[in-house]
Amino acid sequence: MKVELRKTFQFEAAHLLPNLPVTHKCRRLHGHSFQAEIVVAGECDLTLGWLMDYADISEAFRPFWEQLDYRYLNEIPGLENPTSENIAVWIWQGLKPRLPLLAEVIVAETCTSRCVYRGG
Repeated sequence: MKVELRKTFQFEAAHLLPNLPVTHKCRRLHGHSFQAEIVVAGECDLTLGWLMDYADISEAFRPFWEQLDYRYLNEIPGLENPTSENIAVWIWQGLKPRLPLLAEVIVAETCTSRCVYRGG
């Protein structure tokens, strides 16, 4: 049986989007309560009754959370232009080797605005 698991992490961070016109509100320094949802998918192990342990997802994501939480995102290598799209790709590129069943990374910067990245 094919299943997917979703695990959500929250991080607080500040950023600005340097490539926007200076008159745009997102060009100014501001912060968000970001959420990153990590999605893995695959065949459920019928003996164990699960795809994988949620704790393994948490452990794989921990180094990324530590780099993101309460940080100024523009200072992180690879996130000089920290849009939700770029954050999702950055997480994917670092996490995929650690979490081969990774299917999606979803980054929300507000409760109504999010980016979904599925690799590629």
